[in-house]
Amino acid sequence: MNQKIKWIRPYGDTENDGKVQLSFSLPIPQGPLGDEAAKNILLQMGLHDPSIVHSEALSDNFSFYIMYGRAEHQVDITTLNVVTMDHDVMSKEDIESFIEENFTEPLVFIGASTGTDAHTVGIDAIMNMKGYNGQYGLERYKGIKAINLGGQVDNEVLLEKAIEAKADVILISQTVTQKDVHIQNLTSFIELLEAENKRDDFIVIIGGPRIHHALAKELGYDAGFGPKKYAFDVASFAVKKLKLKGIKTKTS
Repeated sequence: MNQKIKWIRPYGDTENDGKVQLSFSLPIPQGPLGDEAAKNILLQMGLHDPSIVHSEALSDNFSFYIMYGRAEHQVDITTLNVVTMDHDVMSKEDIESFIEENFTEPLVFIGASTGTDAHTVGIDAIMNMKGYNGQYGLERYKGIKAINLGGQVDNEVLLEKAIEAKADVILISQTVTQKDVHIQNLTSFIELLEAENKRDDFIVIIGGPRIHHALAKELGYDAGFGPKKYAFDVASFAVKKLKLKGIKTKTS
């Protein structure tokens, strides 16, 4: 990045033109009144020159819009505090070698989609042997025992199973995020661990489409992974963290 850059704003066609694209639904039929309502929403958001590039009826009383507007807002990037994950990502083969060289027995990873969340695509991509997008899941890693509990697992059940399996790492996937239900569920799990005096017994990692590392740390987790992350991303962090904690290590 150009080190001289300080202030930035969005751009679409030319640098610093402020162009942004938004999409949203309105509880109003598609038509002139809906179009005018959509434009006024952008104006109230502080966006200039609102224009509709696409609109369609979702039903008799609901409509969908894709809009352009121009923002004058800009950000001083030198004032931003970015929470990053300070670790090197290893390949599957390197992770397997790292485990063989540093640990006395297989590492146990247990994972689930918790609460009312029935979506298991994320946890399956990380845990299951097939993996996702050509990247194998943890079941295929030598030196790792992967236990996937699936979806709609209560926090209490996840902790019970983790203790029973003598797990080293707990993985929680959260896909359903309406009304911040994922925040409530994730907070409850940390509170449960602390109430049972078990927080230090595990590396606890969360993942999902609206999860990021800063949020994970804020909620009391060891790490958080968002979209486009794979088993090797998660395992790279976990095995190095376990070595630092001296869990199952050859020098412990």
